[in-house]
Amino acid sequence: MLKEKVESLLNKALEERPSLFLIDFTMGGDNTIRVVLDGDNGVNLKDCMDISRAIEHNLDREEEDFSLEVTSAGATSPLVYPRQYTKNIGRILKVRTGAEELEGTLVQTSENNITLEWKAREPKPEGKGKVTVQKKQDIAFSDIKEAKVILKF
Repeated sequence: MLKEKVESLLNKALEERPSLFLIDFTMGGDNTIRVVLDGDNGVNLKDCMDISRAIEHNLDREEEDFSLEVTSAGATSPLVYPRQYTKNIGRILKVRTGAEELEGTLVQTSENNITLEWKAREPKPEGKGKVTVQKKQDIAFSDIKEAKVILKF
């Protein structure tokens, strides 16, 4: 019963903040509630606090003992939903499909796929040596096993 109430409170809080979306919601047997959020414009501390308060202030600790953790998806967390790819256009992704692993700049997303671009060194068509070429590949969301943003410092 507590889980359903928390889910309801969480959904209501997220409806009031359309730029935020749920990545993960778990509730352990010891009433440990864990909520992981992401947002179209990122997630800041105030967002986490507001969602936490929307849940915690509507639960009675006299009825149920619980712990609550509301966090943002980490910078190196795998991308889970198509909505996350859109906010990462222009960043470098490492994408693993069933057949290959690619690393390139995310240049576009659509309803069904993403487009990566990268430079590669390939043998010259004639003669010895190599030439740098621009590569581009569309990858269907259904083919992606894991995708992560690569942070460059």
